[in-house]
This record gives sequence, C-alpha cells and structure tokens, in this order.
Amino acid sequence: MTADHELPVAGTVVVLRPAPEGFEVLLMRRPERGSFAGAWVFPGGKVEPGDHMQGADEADDARRAGVREVAEEVGLDVDDLVVVSRWEPPAEAPVRIRTWFFLALAPSQEVRASSQEVAEAVWIAPADALARHAAGEWRLFPPTWVTLHGLCGFADAESALAAGGQARAFRTVIDGTVFSWESGRLETAELPWVFSPVSPPASG
Repeated sequence: MTADHELPVAGTVVVLRPAPEGFEVLLMRRPERGSFAGAWVFPGGKVEPGDHMQGADEADDARRAGVREVAEEVGLDVDDLVVVSRWEPPAEAPVRIRTWFFLALAPSQEVRASSQEVAEAVWIAPADALARHAAGEWRLFPPTWVTLHGLCGFADAESALAAGGQARAFRTVIDGTVFSWESGRLETAELPWVFSPVSPPASG
C-alpha cells in the first residue's frame, strides 16, 4: 500500500459566482466512463509534471493543477485560489489520491465545457445541489457533498472566500456506510445523507 506521503496529489476548484439569492457554484457531470463516472463534481484533476515548481510545496502544485484543469474542463481562467480543505483517501480505497480543495471567484467568461471530460455543466446554489442529490437525481461523492454542505452556511461568495485560507484536514475513515473525519461523520445508508459535526472538546 502506498504511504500517505507518497500519494498522487490533485487540485479541485469550487468556482463561485454571485446570484440574486446569494451565490452559485459550478458543478459538472462526468461522462459515464472513467473516474467518477456519472457523478457531479467540481472541476479538477491530478498534478502533472508541468504543475511542479522547484521549491514549491504540495498545496501550490495542487493550486496550479486546479487552475489548469478549470481552464481545460470548463474554459474559465481563475486566479487567487483560496485553500479550504485537504482530503486524505481511506486506506481501503482502490485508487488513493490526496486532493486539495480551493475556492475561486468566477471570471467574466462563459463556461465552455470540454466535450471529452464534461457531460453537462451547471451553475447552482449549494442547497439546490444537495436537494437534487437527496431526491436521487444526482450522484455525489462525500467530499463534494460535505463541501456543498459547508457552503450552505454562507450568505454570499465573498464571505465564503473570506473564511478560507487554511486547509481543514479530512482524513477519511469508512465504517460500512458511514464516512468519518475529525470534524464529523456522514451517514450515507439512505437518502438524504446526514452530516453530524463533532463538537470540539470544551476548554478547561
């Protein structure tokens, strides 16, 4: 089994844009083949050799990969990415990739989805995306679901971006249909999924 420090690394970008009711995120449905087949995900992908820079840390490599992937997959040129989380895959996962999640404000460009990598792309409020999943209309993976769930707590894109800047670590442990992290647990046995946060220990 690959040691955690030797895992491949990826960068995922949650692109936000202001909307009358607050803000929307860009989600895209993967084709019915390959990684995350048929699932709704944020743009992103693995760090490639061209994303590495001498002396840069892993998060910076993942940030460059995220910028490149957003351009390739949906035709948007994003910058000023704000890190929000780092996802460590469970030990039993057949493919293990450590993924950094970033937030970015949408540029004034139209989405141009890659026909090879994207079956469909939509702007949608986080709560509406979760509702479609709860109704069985959309397939989401736990990191996407938890990220959307967290974004529901913000009134606008600016406040979501302002709250970022430090990567929350999500080291995934799976027990049956329950996904657990230090910050909480996600029960996926039936729809709708339920996230239960873990309260921090009381200070003495």
